[in-house]
Amino acid sequence: MENKLANPAPLGLMGFGMTTVLLNIHNAGFFPLGSMILAMGVFYGGIVQIIAGTMEFKKGNTFGTVAFTSYGAFWLTLVALILFGKWGWIGGVKEGFLGWYLFLWGLFTFFMWIGTFGKNRALQTVFFTLWILFFLLAIEKWFGIKVVGTIAGFEGIICGLSAIYLAMAEVINESLGKTVLPIGARD
Repeated sequence: MENKLANPAPLGLMGFGMTTVLLNIHNAGFFPLGSMILAMGVFYGGIVQIIAGTMEFKKGNTFGTVAFTSYGAFWLTLVALILFGKWGWIGGVKEGFLGWYLFLWGLFTFFMWIGTFGKNRALQTVFFTLWILFFLLAIEKWFGIKVVGTIAGFEGIICGLSAIYLAMAEVINESLGKTVLPIGARD
């Protein structure tokens, strides 16, 4: 009996992409950080990506498992860092130390980007722009240069939109049985 499993990547990519766009609309200076972004971070960016990573595990996709579960955990820890200090559970994180948190996620993302070299161009774009985003945010936190954070916000919107594009390309292309939205597949 054939066991055909659904592709969980579009679900994980949408969880990542939509949450990333919303947070970076804030980083770009358009709106304050609020409950909408934090709720998306916990539920869609966090929990849904971890579910997608678990589904990738079932399919035997190491890259997808590591990516989705790791970035799901990123969103959960980021929200925890923001809220724990506000709730007085644990002292808030100093900006410079938050820079190291972002730098380590950037380093992880750099290596994951290398892991995309045999994959489609759209996925390479998602990880490349995410790598740049983490390093811009780390620089902002280390040196307190607000304009770098604003630039990171615009760059992060591009990153999130690239993930949304890839997610929808995978859904639409699979649903229609043909390439409607190209992803730059590797030959």
